Amino acid sequence: MIEEKVILVNEKDEQLGLMPKQEAHEKGVLHRAFSIFVFNDKNELMLQQRALHKYHSPGLWTNTCCSHQRDGESTLEAGKRRLFEEMGFVTDIKETTSFIYKAPFDNGLTEHELDHILIGNFEGTPNINEEEVASWKWMDLDDVKKDIQANPEIYTAWFKIIFDKFYQHLLV
Repeated sequence: MIEEKVILVNEKDEQLGLMPKQEAHEKGVLHRAFSIFVFNDKNELMLQQRALHKYHSPGLWTNTCCSHQRDGESTLEAGKRRLFEEMGFVTDIKETTSFIYKAPFDNGLTEHELDHILIGNFEGTPNINEEEVASWKWMDLDDVKKDIQANPEIYTAWFKIIFDKFYQHLLV
């Protein structure tokens, strides 16, 4: 299997090159990523629990889907591709904002990403890929915010950052 490569970028999101994903996380190099937030008609957010064998943040709750764009792939194309691969459904998504964050993990890896926030709507039940996702649930945004404050250790670093700094971009 060919190792997936991430797109290295500068702070202006200009592509600088490619690097194997694992190496980028070992070196903490800035690269392009996206985080998708899917809501239902009750304005509840679909959360996913990351698979227990993931190489970082295993078993933690996070936004609906997140990943990395491939070389030559737009953020929206990448989002739709990965949403289907992880959660098993397709829906329209739109980009709202982006931000840079850096989060070191206990295993020595570091996420250093220019993360694009994508929003979509879906009614139904996902068909999760159990290689990627352990579980899922719908949650009201206010309840998510309260639970992050009460139980921060069960959520991913990027999800907590987005909720803290970009909450207004999640309101649909």
